[in-house]
Amino acid sequence: MSAPTTSTPTTTTSAASFWRITLAQTRAELLMTLRRGESLLVTIFIPTILLIAFASLNITKVGITFLLPGVLALAIMSTGMVSLGIATAYERYYGVLKRLGASPLSRTELILAKSLSVLAVEIGQVIVLTLIGAIFYGWRPSGSFFAFVVILLLGSLAFASLGLLMAGALRAEATLAGANGLLLVLTIFGGSIVPASAWPGWLATIINLLPSAALTDAFYGSLTPSGVSLGSLILLIIWAAIFLGATIYTFKWE
Repeated sequence: MSAPTTSTPTTTTSAASFWRITLAQTRAELLMTLRRGESLLVTIFIPTILLIAFASLNITKVGITFLLPGVLALAIMSTGMVSLGIATAYERYYGVLKRLGASPLSRTELILAKSLSVLAVEIGQVIVLTLIGAIFYGWRPSGSFFAFVVILLLGSLAFASLGLLMAGALRAEATLAGANGLLLVLTIFGGSIVPASAWPGWLATIINLLPSAALTDAFYGSLTPSGVSLGSLILLIIWAAIFLGATIYTFKWE
């Protein structure tokens, strides 16, 4: 007679548990995001107003073909870096993260859940902004949908990680000031609204190395026949890896 076998946790069970916890936290994060009016202002209305204003007034004289990818990049930055970063910083300040840290939720699951909730909001932003561009300014996509999705995921990962990096390393007030200040700097000098080529040579070189410029250029390539340049793709991957690695290594519950 053979000895009775004992059941042990399998990799499949562990993976199922990981995703069950992560998706449950994602739903909670998304509900909290939708309840914050100031978050909706930053994530939905400001990029929409910028697109309408710059496209209607032709302030930067770049046209909707360049302007829409740039505003999409700003929307990704405002959602991941600003909205998520500030909300998480205050969750840490008020002890919410400390209580989550005492639950079965791991740091990796929390970071992934927050990133997925950001991605869900960003999909809504993409729909709104592209519809505005198509209906009111005659914009038509002519690139690769698959490439666009890849760039959206990479950009979301990069700037959500940057927001969480600030939230986990700085005080809430410092994150509030730093995230908003950095968004302002990247809006003006980040290559999203004003092309890097419009600035002096040395400044243009620096701008082209920024994650905002890499995301804008990659979006532009994915939405036009020119295709995504290898340089912008590699640069975006590097920034995403740096921000994500630093966040996982340094993120603190309290």
